[in-house]
Amino acid sequence: MSVTHSPETHALLIARIPTVTGRAIHEWFDTLEKGPGLTRCSERTTWLADEYNLSHGYAQAIVQEYDRRRRNRSPIPQQRG
Repeated sequence: MSVTHSPETHALLIARIPTVTGRAIHEWFDTLEKGPGLTRCSERTTWLADEYNLSHGYAQAIVQEYDRRRRNRSPIPQQRG
């Protein structure tokens, strides 16, 4: 069962990640991109928590923020030749 944090709790978790983990959020995003090709949020959360000894709450916040930012990226326009 996956628990979704409130927007306020999520923001607090994201803000604390550098202090708690010693790594900036963009470093965690790089870790997710280079990690195994897991597609489900719960699988990536479990992998991140287990592999890097993170609490499940912080791992879930990292994965959710990564997914949110990835969804909000605007596509790169294709040049027409």
